[in-house]
Amino acid sequence: MASDWPGPSREIILISVMNKLTAYFIRPLVAALALFAIIAASVPVGATPALWRIEGWNKTDFNQTSIDFREILSGGPPKDGIPSIDKPKFVDLDKLTGLGGTEPVIGLEINGDARAYPLGILIWHEIVNDVVGGTPVTVTYCPLCNSAVVFDRRLDGKVLDFGTTGKLRSSDMVMYDRQTESWWQQFIGTAIVGELNGKELKGIPARLESFDNFKARYPGGKVLIPNDENMRRYGYNPYTGYDSAARPFLYDGEMPEGINPMARVVVVKTGGKQQAVTLELLRKKGEVTLGDISLKWKKGQNSALDSSEISKGRDVGNVVAQRNTANGPKDVVYDVTFAFVFHAFHPKQPIVKS
Repeated sequence: MASDWPGPSREIILISVMNKLTAYFIRPLVAALALFAIIAASVPVGATPALWRIEGWNKTDFNQTSIDFREILSGGPPKDGIPSIDKPKFVDLDKLTGLGGTEPVIGLEINGDARAYPLGILIWHEIVNDVVGGTPVTVTYCPLCNSAVVFDRRLDGKVLDFGTTGKLRSSDMVMYDRQTESWWQQFIGTAIVGELNGKELKGIPARLESFDNFKARYPGGKVLIPNDENMRRYGYNPYTGYDSAARPFLYDGEMPEGINPMARVVVVKTGGKQQAVTLELLRKKGEVTLGDISLKWKKGQNSALDSSEISKGRDVGNVVAQRNTANGPKDVVYDVTFAFVFHAFHPKQPIVKS
């Protein structure tokens, strides 16, 4: 019986298509897989620089590192999947609506330029690259560690811009600079992979405080607002109930002894060492001294990691960390994080509990 299919037979067309698939897709794929196997075989088991290069980290120098690559975990999102804010938008305090008085903000003042960065925004972006009072800064917040730290972006005569890698180490955000694509540990501000490995960013004193506290300190200040209010559910917490969880997320390291790993601790550097005291002890006493640093606590700040609506989060209070100087008390760099985080990065340092 004659075929009514016009032109070349179905068999000829199928053979032609298969040949093209083999030439354009299958052979290159096999070659790529073979190349990947060769590269992967050249690095220790568990280390994945070859995979990271496939993900787009071609500029990062993985030959320079101070860590075991097996400590790096994927947080889920890809490179810049959690987008940093690189062109921040602000409004004056008297023009802002919708931010509750006890909602947490990172309050920063440099050379008379005072700005508040609500965690209701930072929890979705984690990094803000900004210039405050003429100083290039990066304002960072790692939700899984509740770590809020501000750094000077200037290093060795250059200004760095930071983004998110989508990677975690000890559950803490790993940032990268866009100039060299070196990887940085957010909690300690140190480069751990790449050309800048071992370099440290200078921390800048800032306060994790309630919006009311910031307004009282800087009535002429400004507040960060979303560039696009519909981009994320700003003001809401995507990690509902996280700070009352039994254990941290994406963390397989050693837990601190004698304390809930998710208990909040206040971390400051004094006497050349990082020291920590439990927030519960500070709350009970109202004031605690660590070396030459005075820590004070006052109620009135929502946890950003409790309720789905940050404005309804339980009260964890406000912390002020200062050093007494000849010119009066001066704010110092501090962090309010979880006990497991402090132990992960400072395992030999005890946590003051009583």
